[in-house]
Amino acid sequence: MIQLVAFDLDGTLMGADLVISPKVRNAITRTVQRGVLITLATGRMFTATAPFAHSLGLHTPLICYQGGWIQGLGTEASPSEVLHRITLPDALAREAIALGHAMGWHTILYADGKLFVDKLRRPLSYYETFLGPDPGEAPDLAAVLLTHQPDKVLFIAEPELIPAMGNALSGHFGVAADVVQSHANFIEVVPRHVNKGQALAWLAGSLGIRQEAVLAVGDQQNDLTMIQWAGIGVAMGNAVPAAKAVSNWIAPSLQEDGAAAVLERYILTSSNESGERKT
Repeated sequence: MIQLVAFDLDGTLMGADLVISPKVRNAITRTVQRGVLITLATGRMFTATAPFAHSLGLHTPLICYQGGWIQGLGTEASPSEVLHRITLPDALAREAIALGHAMGWHTILYADGKLFVDKLRRPLSYYETFLGPDPGEAPDLAAVLLTHQPDKVLFIAEPELIPAMGNALSGHFGVAADVVQSHANFIEVVPRHVNKGQALAWLAGSLGIRQEAVLAVGDQQNDLTMIQWAGIGVAMGNAVPAAKAVSNWIAPSLQEDGAAAVLERYILTSSNESGERKT
C-alpha cells in the first residue's frame, strides 16, 4: 500500500499558468484524508514551493532545489526548520558563475534560501513565476558568496541552446558537480549526487516508510532519479521520453489531469494493488 507520494510541481501538477486544476486538487484532498502523505519534489526554492503546498493542505516536508534542501512546512507565518541540506561548494559556484559570465549566459544564483539574478533580462514577473519571489539583481554574483552559502547555479536560455550549454557544463565540471535540465529553458549546476531520488529516499527513511510504499510522479529529466527510486514511478503523458522509459506507468498528460488519474489508479480505487511495483 502506498504511504508516501512525491509529485513534481511544474509540468506535473501545473502548467505555466501555475494553476492546479480542481480535479487534481480534489484527488489530492481525498488522498490526504486517507492518511497518505504527499510531498512536492521540485527544483524551486522553498519559498516558491510552500504556498502551493499550503493551498493543497499538505503537511509533509518539501523537497526543493532538486533535492538539496528538505524543509518542514510549519505554517505560512512560521515555517519549520531545514531538515536536510547539501550546498554547492563555494569554489564550484564561483566556477559556474565565471563560466556563465564568459559565455554571456543569463545566470541565476540560489544561496541561503534567496534568489540572485546577474541582470534582469526579462520582466520581473517571469522570475517570480518560474524561479521564486523577491529576486535580487546582483551584477557581481560572486560577491554574494562572501556572505551566503550557494545551493545551485541556474542558467536561462532558449530551448534550442540548452543541450549545448549542458554539454559545456558537463565537460567543465566532470564528476565535481551534477548538471541537470529542469525545464525547457533551464540548465542547472547542483552539488554532486544531489537529486530528487536521493532526497526522496532520505525523506522516506526519516518518516519510516519503505521504498516499495513510495510513489513518485514527474515529467522532466530532473525527475528520472525519483521515478526510478520509488516503488512505483510514473511519468506524465507530457513527459520527456527518458522519464517515460524508466516509469512503471505513463499517466495522462497535465492537460488531462494526469496527476488525478495517478491517485485514482494507485490509491483512491481498489485497483491500487495493481502489481506494477518494481522488483
